Parts: sequence; structure tokens; C-alpha cells
Amino acid sequence: MIKRPRRLRGNEIIRNMVRETRVSKASLIYPMFVRDGEGIREEIPSMKGQYRYTVDQMYYELERVSDAGVNMVMLFGIPECKDEAASQAYADNGVIQRALREAKKRFPHLYYITDVCLCEYTSHGHCGMLKGHDVDNDETLKVLAKTALSHVQAGADMVAPSDMMDGRVRAIRNLLDQNQYTNIPIMSYAVKYASGFYEPFRDAAESAPSFGDRKTYQMDYHNSREGIREVLLDEEEGADIIMVKPALAYLDMITRVKEVTNLPVAAYSVSGEYAMIKAATEKGWINEEKIVCETAVAAFRAGAQSYLTYYAKELARYIDEGKIG
Repeated sequence: MIKRPRRLRGNEIIRNMVRETRVSKASLIYPMFVRDGEGIREEIPSMKGQYRYTVDQMYYELERVSDAGVNMVMLFGIPECKDEAASQAYADNGVIQRALREAKKRFPHLYYITDVCLCEYTSHGHCGMLKGHDVDNDETLKVLAKTALSHVQAGADMVAPSDMMDGRVRAIRNLLDQNQYTNIPIMSYAVKYASGFYEPFRDAAESAPSFGDRKTYQMDYHNSREGIREVLLDEEEGADIIMVKPALAYLDMITRVKEVTNLPVAAYSVSGEYAMIKAATEKGWINEEKIVCETAVAAFRAGAQSYLTYYAKELARYIDEGKIG
């Protein structure tokens, strides 16, 4: 035989040399939940090892993130008071706004991305303003843009709208530009499916809808061409990075998105993926380290350039140890 692929698998040195997919710590984003109150560090029941922190407690986790070599954090806010207007989403003294100001003082070298959505802040748990039992798309745009602006004014380096309202990227871009924040990038959750993988997140963020579901604004998981349409619309509206969510069950969409846009592509390994790995690990059914590495590489192999994951710290360590990279 002349052609023997095994020649390039003979030892670790040659395997590393010809490796097609590379994972670096610079591509990892760590999600964190910040809540109102003081002195609280509470474990999320459905996400073992993940916590809700008050602003005075989040520093310890930010230090661990920084020490691991992860330099990007995505912040999700959980207010004490929720109302129909989602007023704490854009309040100057809101939980995210306070978290940003304090984090910037203590860890100015970290890069802070904020989730821009209203489900954590509305009393009904939907991602926008209600008209009867329907989410009013255009009224919601005003609140989303105001929320994004308040985050940037408090110190956000990037905003990430995850609401799936039509036109939200343009609304946010216009308001940021009008306020001289032309250099703040927008990471758009352009391809966000109505997924069962989000359940632990809703537990973490206390954001489950009080009625109905989110299928009128999040995408039908049967569809792929629809996702491409969303990507192209958000690119036209001024998005700087495109997010695919969830990651593991939508690797095909990561690849398709990568093929149709020149924008960077991110993937979110969501709460359900994390919870399943944790649960199977506790049962002794899988090797956590191997599965975490394998699923991360799958997202990058599919075309992701950045990876939002609750396992960011662990992946950073695995990279240092040469187990992934």
C-alpha cells in the first residue's frame, strides 16, 4: 500500500503537528449569573458546580476565571424585583450595571459581554413587552436598545442580544451609534432555537415563562434555511459576531453559518448540555474530562471560532495539560 493514513497517527508529536482543529483559551467565554442581594453564593440545583453570585461575591469567581487564563465573561442578571416593563434591565443601579462597574474596577483586564434579553427581568418570564398574551416585537426593540446602552455605559465591552426579536440588532446598533459607542461590537444570537436544552438555565435565571412558550420568536428546530435567513438579516443590520445556540445538537448549523458569512461564528454550549454531562458523570457512565474535550472540539471542528461554555475553566486547564488544543 502506498497510501497509509496511519503514518500520521504514530505518536503524539505527529498527531499534534497535523491536527486540523485547534482550541485555545483565547476562544473561551465563561457565563456567570449575578443576582441582587449581599453575601450570596448559591449553587444552581440543576447545574452542579455553577452558582448565582451577588456582586460582593462574584469577585472570587472572576479571580478563578482569570487565574485559569480565560479572559472573557458573559454576565446574566437576576433582579430581586421583576415587573411587566422589565425596568431593572436598564436601571442605572440594576444588578448587571452594578456588576459591570465593580468588575471593571477589580478585574479591568477581563472582557465583559452582557446578555441583552428581558426574560430575566419580566414578571411573566417572556423576552419582551406583552400585548395581551403576545410579545410585541416593535415595542420590545425600544427596551432592548435602552438595556444595551445602559450596559455599555456601565462598562460592557460587547453586548449580546438573545431575545430573537426581528430588528433588534439594528435598533441596538442605531442607539449605540447615536451615543458615540460606535466601537462596541454586537454578538447576535442570530440562530437560536426553541430548545429543550435550556431548562437548567431557566432554573438558574429564574426566567421560565409563566404561560405559553417562546416558539413565536425562537426558531423551530426543524428548520435550517430559516437560520441562514436570520444570519443574513443580522449581518445586514450591523452584527459583528454570529451566535448559534445550542451547540451540540446544531453542529450542522454552525457549519452552514460559517459557509454563508464572513463574520466570526460563536457557539453556546448551553445549560442542558452541561447538566447532562454532569449527571452522567455522577452516575459513573462517562469520563467527564473526555466528553468535555470532545464536545468542545466538535463545535470548533464544525466552524465555531469562540465557545461559550460553563466548562471554560476546565477546558483552559485541559489545554494547559495538553489534553486538548
